[in-house]
Formats: sequence, structure tokens, C-alpha cells
Amino acid sequence: MDFNALYHANFKLLDDAVSDWSTLVKHLADLKKDAEDDLHKAAIKADWAGVNAQVSREFVGKTAGEFGDAHTQATTIHKILLDTRDELKTFHQQLTDAVSRGRKKNLTVTDAGDGKFTVTGNTRSDSGSDPSGDKSATNQKDVDDLRDEIQGILSKATESDNSAKTVLMAIADQSAMGFSDASYKDRDTAAQAIKEADELAKLAKKDPSKLSVEDFDKINDGLKKYANDPLFAERFATDLGPKKTLEFWTGISDPHSGNYELGRKRLEQFDDLQRNLGLTLAHATQSDSTAMAEWKRQMIDIGDKPLHGERGGGPMGFQVMSNLMRTGDYDDQFLKDYGTKLMATERKLTDNGDHENLMWRLSGASSWLNRIGDDSGNDPLTGYLKGLSNSPDAATDFFNQQYISKDDPDNPFERDTDGNGKKGKVSLSNFQYLFEERDWPEETDSHGDDLYTGQNNLALALEAATTGHPAGEMPTADTPPHNAGQAKLVEDLFKSVSEKPERLTDHGYMSDSMGQIAAEYMPDIHRELRAGGASEKELFPVAGVVAKLNEEDITRFLYTVGQNPEGYAAVNLGQHSYTTQLMQYHFQHPSAYAGDSAYSEAEILKQGIDQIARKAGEIEGIIGAGRAYQAELEGGASDADYNAAIENFGNWGGTAIGIGIGVATEPMTGPGGAVIGDLAGAAADEIIGTITEGAMRDSSGEIIYRNGANFEDTSDSTYRLVELAAKKAGESSGHRYPLIEASVATAAEDGFNTAATKVHNFLDGEGIPRQLETKD
Repeated sequence: MDFNALYHANFKLLDDAVSDWSTLVKHLADLKKDAEDDLHKAAIKADWAGVNAQVSREFVGKTAGEFGDAHTQATTIHKILLDTRDELKTFHQQLTDAVSRGRKKNLTVTDAGDGKFTVTGNTRSDSGSDPSGDKSATNQKDVDDLRDEIQGILSKATESDNSAKTVLMAIADQSAMGFSDASYKDRDTAAQAIKEADELAKLAKKDPSKLSVEDFDKINDGLKKYANDPLFAERFATDLGPKKTLEFWTGISDPHSGNYELGRKRLEQFDDLQRNLGLTLAHATQSDSTAMAEWKRQMIDIGDKPLHGERGGGPMGFQVMSNLMRTGDYDDQFLKDYGTKLMATERKLTDNGDHENLMWRLSGASSWLNRIGDDSGNDPLTGYLKGLSNSPDAATDFFNQQYISKDDPDNPFERDTDGNGKKGKVSLSNFQYLFEERDWPEETDSHGDDLYTGQNNLALALEAATTGHPAGEMPTADTPPHNAGQAKLVEDLFKSVSEKPERLTDHGYMSDSMGQIAAEYMPDIHRELRAGGASEKELFPVAGVVAKLNEEDITRFLYTVGQNPEGYAAVNLGQHSYTTQLMQYHFQHPSAYAGDSAYSEAEILKQGIDQIARKAGEIEGIIGAGRAYQAELEGGASDADYNAAIENFGNWGGTAIGIGIGVATEPMTGPGGAVIGDLAGAAADEIIGTITEGAMRDSSGEIIYRNGANFEDTSDSTYRLVELAAKKAGESSGHRYPLIEASVATAAEDGFNTAATKVHNFLDGEGIPRQLETKD
């Protein structure tokens, strides 16, 4: 800060800027409220169809969110400008006072140019009478003290000005388009985050083998504190750099690194460091700064290269970085570009997938790169797929990308695609390669049990890729309707399991995600089970793109999923949630289903509700057959596992709207002006509670769905639940139809018997329990 600039400072422009930003913050607060209350909520309730359902609704939601980010960014900028303005005014006053006090001591402060200044003592008017000849009116101490005071003021003003500049530029760099959601209560908080990032990055650049326990604790604690701070994350990542990031984590985690002190005293905290570092890097990749763009480019570039060079060896960059992707939501484009290069490396090292990648296989010389869970982290796809499970859009894009073309002369994959007995080269997507063809590296845990972390993460990534939300979460009203990429992936998934059920039965740990996928595609499944019906679009409304599934694939897929407790529970609850809400929708809109126009409205409504009950019975019959078959194989021993899985799905409470028709239909106004979607969710939640809490018993005296080994008990449970769903839906809609409620159990029974026939036909009678013989 120049002496002249501060001493003669005119704060009018800065005052105006602070005032303008204050006004802007107020206006944006109003716009944010309008965008959320009017624009966003209206978009959620609107009746979207066609392209609008796929694009416009999501666009409106994101646009409304931009108003919120704009308000956040404007608020932060206003606080920074306000803090800086007030501080500079304080420093200006301190400087003015110091110069004034100097004059009283006969001291003169002069601007020396280039930001410098001088302090001199005034000449005494009576110097001739002084025998020593001293002409100064003051002593040197006064000169030095004033000089030091002024220098201190200028230094603090410089720090204030520079920190404001650094923070404002960092915030502006966060987003190339739109606004950043970085929020800080004042300038010092933001500046401190950047300062901490610089200090921790400097510490992390040290030779990992020389890091002390105190160094480890400082880095781990700092990353934990600031992992979600956007300015800290970007600054730390770019300060440290891609290669140093990989060297840091490898040096900590790998027992070959030689830092025995950390391994002895902090081994149990390595997983925390991995999580905190991963979260920090994930947050950093969301930044659009030039430095971060270069960081991402370099990280991908060194992915297929040994960490320590060709001579030094060590793990590849992909092997290290993928383990840091297990936590956090990484930037979608970064994940896409990273995945493209990673799969190219996979093709190169396996001759396009013709043999196992020995580089990824764990050996005595392998580095131990993962501390979250039991697997070593040697296979980079394991961590990368976990990262995709947190980033749905990137996951959808990745799985639909082509892995290899049938025209590639080195393509090793041949299949009989037209049923003529002759095989030919086929193109494979990343999904087909990973789910159907890849030889996954074998690994065991400390007890000698086989590990399948990679395949399980594959299932989680598929869950995110098909549903549009992170794996393990439930859809909400904000979850966009399914798009073309998601629907295509579901079609490929159902077909793949239908072709070879062992792709799932041999990997039962995938079934919880498969069941969740099926649950969230209930509208598509119901519609396709009734494919060809004159009014299936009206009977089973679907927003977005409908997955084109056929009856055989649906039957074989659901039957296979039903053989796993978690998969069965997810489909069971999803079906009942959807059925309850759909019935309520039609009770409230009896003319939505056209049916046979020759009948009365009540009769047409009965036709529609019976069709819904029939499909509910059919789905329950299919998954019930899978459960009964598994129970027969294990002599009924698996029943307890199924019951536990049902009880453990209590997290479905309050989320039924996401598994129903809340995003598929127009807003429906019910009794008292309440939105039907909310009431439907309440009714569905009550049904789900009946199942998970064992609140109802079937005709055999058993708690609903608790005795799945007996197929007849499963059917009785289904009829009772469908009947209850019709009753609760009618109550919530304010339009009870006792005649319809009395008929749905019979319709559900028809569907259940249809399921037995389909399971028998589509599975050629293999492995079908005797109880599944169709009733006469």
C-alpha cells in the first residue's frame, strides 16, 4: 500500500460499491425467494410431458438454484468489501493521526515515490545559539518511532487490500459461468481458509517418509475442518499439484514407503485421512479456475504412468487417484474424461479385454493404496466406480460409452446375436464389458474370504447411473424424471440379467442396488407388463423417457432379484408404494383412465384400479417365486434373512413420493386444498410401515410377508396389502369406493396366478418350486 494512496485516499467509490452490493443483496434475496417459491415449486408440481419432462423441468430447477447461488456470492462479496472498506478507513485515520502527531514533534513525513516515504526532523530556528551545532528540532528516536508506526500501518493496510484481492479473485474463479456457492461470514474467514491451504500444501509436499506424527495430525485435522470449503479445496489441490498429491497419499498409505512411525502410531487414522483428502479433492474439482483446469488435465495425463517414472516404478497414477475418489462428489466432466482414459488403459493392458489385467492384480510387490474397507485398492476401477456412485450424470455417461467396436480388428468378443448359431464380433459398451465380460482381479480379506468390492461398487454406480441420484439415497421431488441415457441403461441391464441370471445370482451382493433400480422404475415395469393395452399411458403415467422392457426380461429380472433378501425387500416396498399412490391418483381423477367409454365413470374407474391391482399381484408373485425358490434351496433357512431385510428398509419412511407418481403427474388437489402428492406419500408410508413394522397378519396368522417360504402365505399377504392400499388411497383422496376396494383382492390374485405361469414359461420350469403350479 503506497503512503500517498492511503494518506490521500478518497473512499467515495468504495463507499458506493459497498452500497450498491448491499442493494443487490436485498434484490437477489427477493429474487431467490421468488425463484424458489414460485418458479421451482411450480416446476415440481407442473405436468411435464415429452421433451419438457426431460429438459425443461430440470432446467428450471437449476435456474432457480442459480438465483440462490447469486445471492450467496453477492452476500459474500458485500461482506468482503464492507470489511475491507472499514479496515482501510481505520488505517487511513491511523495514518492521518500519526502524521499529525509527528508535526507536533516537528517531524515531517514525505512521500518518496514508488510507495516509499521518509520521516525527517524539522530544522531549529535558533540553531546558531547551540554550541554543538545540532540543527534538529527532535531526537532520532522520535524519527524512528514515527517511521516504524507508519510502516506498520501501511503493512496492515497492504495485507488487508491484498487479502481482499486474493479472496475476491478466488471466488470469481470458482465458476466460469453462473455463480459460486462459496459462502463466508467475513473476509478474514475466507482469507484464513486460503492461508491454511497454503500451509498444509507446503507440509504435504515434504518427503512422506519424513512426515512426523505431528505433521500427519495437522494435515488430517486441517483437511477435516476445511474439506467442504471451496476456496481452501481449490488452493490446497493446486498448491500441492497432481503428482505431489499422488506421492503424498502413496507415501502415507503404502507400507513400503518406510515411514514406520506413522504406521505404528497413526495406522487407524489412515482411513480418516483418505476420506478427508478425497472430499477435499472432490470439492476442488468443482472449481472452474484456470489452475484447477490444469490440475485435472495433468492428473488424467499421468494416470497411465508409473508414479516414480519408468525406472522408479511404483503404482500407476490411476491406481492411486481412484482410491481418493471413494469419497466426495467429483466434477462430472473430470470423471468422464478420467473414465475415458482409464478404460483406454484397461484395453491396452488386457488386449481389449482378452485376458486379465495382471497390473491390477494384488501381489507381494503391490502398493497398499486403500484404507477404507478391506480391499487393497490395486484395481483402479474399484475406487473409480465408487466415485461414479456419487455422481449420477457422469455414471450414466460412462456406462453408455462404447468400450470396443465390433469393427476393431483386435476385438475378442463374439456372440450369436441373431439366433442362427453363428457367432460374430459385437460392439460392447462399458456397461456390457464390466457387467458381463471383465475378469475382475481376485482378492481376499485378512480372514481369507473372497472380496468383491469392485463388483459391488459397480452395482452402486449402476444404481446412480439409472436412477439419477447418488447410490444409497432415495429419490426426492427434485430428482429429475428419467432421461434417455438412464432408460437405455435399464433396458440393457434387464436384458443382460434375463439372458444370464447367474450374472446376478453369482453376485448376490449386487441385488440390493438391482432391487432399488427396479423399485424406481415401477411405472415403466407396470406399463410394459401391460404392453399393448389401449390406455396404458393413462393408467400408468410416466414422466420422462420410458424404459422399453419386454415381459420376459421383466419376469426373469424380478425373479432373479427376488432370490436375494435385500433385492426382494426393495422391489416389494417399491411396488406397494407405487400401487398405493397410483390408486389414489385414479381415485382423485376417475376420468384419467379412459377404459371402455360405454361404461359409467365408476365402472371405468373399477377397470383401471383392477388393472393396477392385477399388475401389483403379478409383480409380487414373480419376486415371491424367487424368494420361495431360494427358501427351497436352503430348506427355509433364508426366511430369517428376508424378514430382517424387510425390517431394515425402515429408511423408506417419508420417501414414498419418490417411488410413486409424484414426479409423473400434474399437481392434484385433495380435501382441504392439500396436494394429493403429499397425501399419497402419507398413505404409501402407512402401507410401508405395515410391512416393515409387522403391523398386520395375513390369513394364516403370519405377519405380512414374514413367511415367504410358503408361497400361499406370500399370496395372502399380497391380497391383504393391495386391499389395504385401495382403502388408504380412497381415504386420502376423499373418495371411498367400497365396491372397488372389495374387488381388488380378486384382481391381485389373478395377477399372482399369471406370475406363476410366466415364471414357469420364461424359465422353462427349471428351479421352479412345486408351489408355483398354476391353479385351475
